[in-house]
Amino acid sequence: MKKDNTGKMRASAEKQSGKGKSADKNSIGKARASAGRSMGKARAAEKQNTGNMGTSVGKNTDTPVLREHWRAGNMLYPLPAVMVSCGRPGEKPNIITVAWAGTICSSPAMVSISVRPSRYSYAILRETGEFVINLTTENLAYAADFCGVRSGREVDKFAQLHLTAEKAVHINAPIIAESPVNIECRVQQVLELGSHHMFIAEVMGVDVDGKYLDKNGKLHLNQAGLMVYSHGEYFGLGKALGKFGYSVQKRR
Repeated sequence: MKKDNTGKMRASAEKQSGKGKSADKNSIGKARASAGRSMGKARAAEKQNTGNMGTSVGKNTDTPVLREHWRAGNMLYPLPAVMVSCGRPGEKPNIITVAWAGTICSSPAMVSISVRPSRYSYAILRETGEFVINLTTENLAYAADFCGVRSGREVDKFAQLHLTAEKAVHINAPIIAESPVNIECRVQQVLELGSHHMFIAEVMGVDVDGKYLDKNGKLHLNQAGLMVYSHGEYFGLGKALGKFGYSVQKRR
């Protein structure tokens, strides 16, 4: 009798132990499955994020590319697309649109433009040593593009575009009256760099359209609708993001 009870007790204990092991096994399996699903979701999300961040635009590929290295080239954009007016005495004046232009010194005020020697205006600039940088606006976008792709050898650009050539104050090259700001320049040096020659010039004077001046004589140039050139396209300036020094200005 005692032997039978002992056997029943052992059988019951083994049965409970088996249930415990089965429950533990099921729990471990469920935990592993849940962990696997979580890791799969994380990998999928990471792959999607990497693809969104780095897939090359315009390429039919799913391979993520975070950064490409190109050969040396001109990628400094945006730039001012200015209309440069020049002319020889006794001849029709000309306009050439230049994107390779910029300020190079504050005092004395100096600027530069870079022009290919093959351009019609190049010889005029060399001979006269004078030119005017005329700022462009959205209203002058068509004219700016035209003056950049048509040669003065073939067409009178002032006449074709109905632009007004007015006398400058300090130099013989004309200003474009339709431009909000005209920068009169005299060449100081020419650097023969390669495909382009850089004309370094001193600013002799600046002509400003009075409609952009307030009653105190302050210039509101950003109200003129200025235009820029970026990677083959023309754009307006867009909305203002801040003013010079705003990042360190104390809040009131």
